Amino acid sequence: MTMPGYQTFSPPTAPSGRGGMAVASLVLGIAGLPALVLCGLGVPMALVGMVLGIIAAARGGRRATAVAGVVCSTLTLAIGGVAVFFLLTKAAECADEGRYPDDVARRQCVEREFPFAEPRP
Repeated sequence: MTMPGYQTFSPPTAPSGRGGMAVASLVLGIAGLPALVLCGLGVPMALVGMVLGIIAAARGGRRATAVAGVVCSTLTLAIGGVAVFFLLTKAAECADEGRYPDDVARRQCVEREFPFAEPRP
């Protein structure tokens, strides 16, 4: 029972743990960018980061962190998309039978356009 004019003491509450998905979105968006070099591993990371960021922004919590995660994930997806488009364009050029009529010429094109690829025996 409290005396009139006095309030009961309530201990401070811990901040709600609603920022986990927002932080995960940001981490996946940022980590996805260098992971693009690893055979496009950054694309699924960025997709998961984007979904988590959208969910976290809709729920409230750390909205600024969630938006930053969505932006980083979108940037990673855009860079990955441009890289895939570039690589497929170069591969299509090497597969053009009008330019490279025989198998040897196509192999030379692939070796010239994709120096990072190891030739198969």
